[in-house]
Amino acid sequence: MWQMGGVGPMLGQAHHFLHFNAGKASYAEERYANEARRLYGVLDRRLAGREFLAGDYSIADMATWPWISRFEWQRINLSDFPNVRRWYTELADRPAVQRGYHVPRAVNEIPLP
Repeated sequence: MWQMGGVGPMLGQAHHFLHFNAGKASYAEERYANEARRLYGVLDRRLAGREFLAGDYSIADMATWPWISRFEWQRINLSDFPNVRRWYTELADRPAVQRGYHVPRAVNEIPLP
């Protein structure tokens, strides 16, 4: 629920204002940069002393990691969040995560009726 109610929507806004439309709305840039840092802090505290977000590797990690993989778009330095950095790197080394990172791929044009 935390991913759906916080990470996804708030980091999505950070992408919009900090990456795709940088320089157009200073208030929004500041707001979402601060919110991104806050969320990374929450994630860092959650990962302190545990390997994954919810016990074993789970959908919680699978749903959150892709948002964190855009840390540069969010203007986040992972060195500021050592538990997140460890978790992020560990998941990035997983072959399934590496395959999934490159999905979707264009296969063909959308068929029309």
